[in-house]
Amino acid sequence: MFNWRPVYDIEQESEQLKIRSLESEKRMLESEKRTKLLEIEDKRLAELESRLDALLLSADSSSQTPF
Repeated sequence: MFNWRPVYDIEQESEQLKIRSLESEKRMLESEKRTKLLEIEDKRLAELESRLDALLLSADSSSQTPF
């Protein structure tokens, strides 16, 4: 007689689904982390750009115009 359980395939498939779900969740968390880092970097670059604009504006206004 065979030692076969009808639910074995279902259990195996369930385990594979759990593994895929965990991997997907891990990828999603990594993606969210990268997104937050990019947002921080974007904010930092915007601040630097603003400071550069202010410096350029003050340099233009302080330079003497030739007559």
